[in-house]
Amino acid sequence: MTLEIDNVELYFKEKRILNGIYLKAEKGKITGVLGSNGCGKTSLLKIIFGNLKPKYKLIRIDNKPILKPLYQTKLIAYLPQYNFIPGSLKLKTIFNLFEVDWNHFISLFEKFSNYKNSKFSKFSGGERRLIETYIILRSNREIILLDEPFSHIAPLEIEKIKILIAEEKQNKVIIVTDHMYRHIIDMSDNLYLIKSGHSKLIKDLKTLEDYNYLSIGSLN
Repeated sequence: MTLEIDNVELYFKEKRILNGIYLKAEKGKITGVLGSNGCGKTSLLKIIFGNLKPKYKLIRIDNKPILKPLYQTKLIAYLPQYNFIPGSLKLKTIFNLFEVDWNHFISLFEKFSNYKNSKFSKFSGGERRLIETYIILRSNREIILLDEPFSHIAPLEIEKIKILIAEEKQNKVIIVTDHMYRHIIDMSDNLYLIKSGHSKLIKDLKTLEDYNYLSIGSLN
């Protein structure tokens, strides 16, 4: 599967946020999106998901235009920046609702093994983020959008999530953005930078310095 989004134009009031954006993501590859705060990364993911309507966009899957919002299909799952799981739900209920394997989860993250009957609200911010990231990644959707999946997650658990993303990409289109840019650079097969409302395919990491996204020498 190949997902393309093209000619995105987004305005908030009179301010142009995105202009002529193009992004291509493929099954078997992780597509990373970088950009400074407020550049439109989250807006782009929402446009792809379908819950933000821009002035113009064109979405294609395997070269076929998709006219209805992707969230109305059973193709896509989206991890937003905020918690989306109700705090009153128990973990066992969450895993049943999303049809995700509990045993596989605790094989990776053993510390949760005795908390199957605990409510989601009882966990820390980082633990909730970890659970939600796992749920989205392991869902039966073919297109996965991850917005800030590593927020507040411990370093060792971030590495486990990165391994999981690398495994899941074999059968899924995965687009990920995070302010922890080193993780995005490290794991991505294709890398885009959003700057001044435009998307730029990064083929040489040095250009991240040329575009003033990174300071000179920060990649060393």
